[in-house]
Amino acid sequence: MLQKLNQTVSVQQLRLEHEQHSSIGAKQGTTGFGALLQNALEDSQKIRFSKHAAARVEQRGIEVTDSLLSDLNQAVGKAREKGAKDVVVIGRQGAFIVNVPNNVVVTTMTSQEMKQNIFTNIDSAVLL
Repeated sequence: MLQKLNQTVSVQQLRLEHEQHSSIGAKQGTTGFGALLQNALEDSQKIRFSKHAAARVEQRGIEVTDSLLSDLNQAVGKAREKGAKDVVVIGRQGAFIVNVPNNVVVTTMTSQEMKQNIFTNIDSAVLL
């Protein structure tokens, strides 16, 4: 089974989705089951924000852009390659504490708040 945005996606669900898409877009040359499976795998590797982190982003006015998400995904990928489990990713927008095995941002803070805090329970840091 695959995990997609905190939901379990079974092969049966992917097949059903494939059947729906293929019947709707057969004339348009839409993608097949393999592509749907690949998309689900790629989505499961993308960074997600916990409820706590999402609330902190909103409270602290941190703008989460496509560029930032791309940078976070790349940073977490590099940390994963080095065997990291919990990493702090530090950039212009602030610091993001990420649980690498689950691809989940667990909390975040602005650059100003970083000056007043200590990072604990991390094993790696990545600078953007």
